[in-house]
Amino acid sequence: MIKPGLLRRERFLIIALLVAVAAYAGEHEILAAGRAPTLIAAFGIVATIILASTRVAHHAELLAVKVGDPYGTMILTLSAVLVEVVVLAIMMQGESSPTLVRDTIYAAVMLDINGIIGLAALLGGLRHGEQPYNDDSSRTYSVMILTAMGISMIVPEFVPRESWQLYSAFTICAMIALYTLFLRLQVGQHSYFFSYAYPRAGRGDPHAHAEGDDGPALPSILVILAGVVLIGALAEVMSATLTTGLQGTGAPPALMAVIVAAISAAPEILTAMRAALANRMQPVVNIAMGASLSTVILTVPVMETIALYTGQPFIMAMTPVQTVMVAITLVVAAINLNDGMTNAIEGMTHFILFATFLMLTLIGI
Repeated sequence: MIKPGLLRRERFLIIALLVAVAAYAGEHEILAAGRAPTLIAAFGIVATIILASTRVAHHAELLAVKVGDPYGTMILTLSAVLVEVVVLAIMMQGESSPTLVRDTIYAAVMLDINGIIGLAALLGGLRHGEQPYNDDSSRTYSVMILTAMGISMIVPEFVPRESWQLYSAFTICAMIALYTLFLRLQVGQHSYFFSYAYPRAGRGDPHAHAEGDDGPALPSILVILAGVVLIGALAEVMSATLTTGLQGTGAPPALMAVIVAAISAAPEILTAMRAALANRMQPVVNIAMGASLSTVILTVPVMETIALYTGQPFIMAMTPVQTVMVAITLVVAAINLNDGMTNAIEGMTHFILFATFLMLTLIGI
């Protein structure tokens, strides 16, 4: 029997289901309706995917509250990466750009580190001044992100085309080895790196008295799985409508990548902002840096496996501009996140870098 209020709470997923049914039934009519209706439908589907992803993230957050850090943050970031991988895998089946994977990972890193940390530290710093966190976590994340991006997105520029399959296989093994060890340390002997002892949860704690946090875990797991399936179904129609609608518009080539990154990051942004405004910066660092690491270290092997299976390589090597932006971002993060305290000035530096990323995307470089 359906509990009272369940349908109301899961209305976003119900809307997503109805939109998916309507989109599949009318896909051919939408694509033949002209550019404006197709774009309207495409961005409507994007909005629907974001709504569905917020429910996936909400139930991931409920599971996170049950298990606590660092397991909680791992669940949150993995749920976001799962959405991103599903959307990417489906979009790559169509006539997508060979740089879509690279551009999406790059956009996700810019959005997670500069967007989330920048805005959270800026708003949290303006409200609370300096905000404490465990600096062991930021250092660990930073060196892992640098290593993973270097191996998978900088070195490929120098790999001969005839050797791409061998290097792709190596990259898959390297990413799996890195993440396996990282997970073992994160949930084992170095789990204290990723937690911080805050005062007892109060009214301002975004994790206090979470809806359903004392219930069974199975319903949340089922909702997450159902949400990911719905998002995958919607992503297939979104890919076709966006590709058709954007043709001939002069839209920036990386716009699709930014949209995919924003879809997966939208729920994380809301969670991080709530934590920062509640003077809890550790979840912000874990979410932003953890999501960036998970995006690189999990998306790359999945997509490289698809490339090996299909025999069609993706362009993974970053452009010079992307490489410079990533380098600046990681250097700034290493300086800002090395003392266990964030403030509004540090947040502003990251937010300006995020604004720079948006400007570069807008002008097509």
